[in-house]
Amino acid sequence: MTVDLEKIYERLGSIARDVLNYALSIVEPGMPILELCERIEGRIRQHGAKPAFPANISINEIAAHYTATISDKSTIPKDSIVKIDIGAHIDGYIVDTAVTVTFNPMYNQLIKASMKALEAAQLSMKPGVTLSSVGLQVERAIRSFGFKPIKNLSGHLIRRYELHAGKSIPNYDNGDRQRINEGEVYAVEPFSTNGVGIVDDGSQVTIYRLIKSPRTKDPYYEVLSYINSEIGPLPFTPRWLVHRFGDNINNVINELYLKGYIYGYPVLIEHGKGLVAQVEDTFIITRDGAVPVVNVLSLLK
Repeated sequence: MTVDLEKIYERLGSIARDVLNYALSIVEPGMPILELCERIEGRIRQHGAKPAFPANISINEIAAHYTATISDKSTIPKDSIVKIDIGAHIDGYIVDTAVTVTFNPMYNQLIKASMKALEAAQLSMKPGVTLSSVGLQVERAIRSFGFKPIKNLSGHLIRRYELHAGKSIPNYDNGDRQRINEGEVYAVEPFSTNGVGIVDDGSQVTIYRLIKSPRTKDPYYEVLSYINSEIGPLPFTPRWLVHRFGDNINNVINELYLKGYIYGYPVLIEHGKGLVAQVEDTFIITRDGAVPVVNVLSLLK
């Protein structure tokens, strides 16, 4: 059966746009992060798609990889800057997109820096262009606002069921001479900060990914088999398993993580505790340039 990728991405773009609009309409200081994550993920499912990864709600100096835990009591802080990073997929075809919202006007320029950088990236992405040349444009845009790009975070090539499929779109000129090709799909996500421009792995892990095909002799085979069949190779959160395996699933996941059955994504924290903004869209590379799937910039203007 022939897959109509244009129609799939058109649908995914519409879904992601609606979900981001919805998230922007409900997020507010004092809102439980658990509620925000679950409402975002539920909205994706209501549209007939699945989350491609848990909703990331990363606040202030946390740059990425925080999703609510099973019994999360944290809330959106007053005066904070909040990254809302979502992914949706249909049959493994993925859209990845993010917005940043702030409840303190002092941080508006930081968000605008990431917006301008995403716009610059889109304008520079054409078949034959090197990855590093896109990164150069991202860095120039961010520095023009007086901020720094985060150098050890990047955009990424997307393939079916592969969120990070090899090539990366850097946030600076890293010298990568690989080229962009027609027909490729990229998530581009400029991160801007008033910190030092590097993230460190935090001690907390809230998002995981299956990295070994389950075998009947494996410990917790039923859990591994369920992850494999219902989620596959994409990232997940223990929250998604509670309904099937109960609250003790956290202990099971920790053990599987320590034994190397699953990979954990540490929460990423800006090295200088600087504030971080992120704006992200998914682009399809055509002969004429990069076509945004979500058109996220229009949501923020």
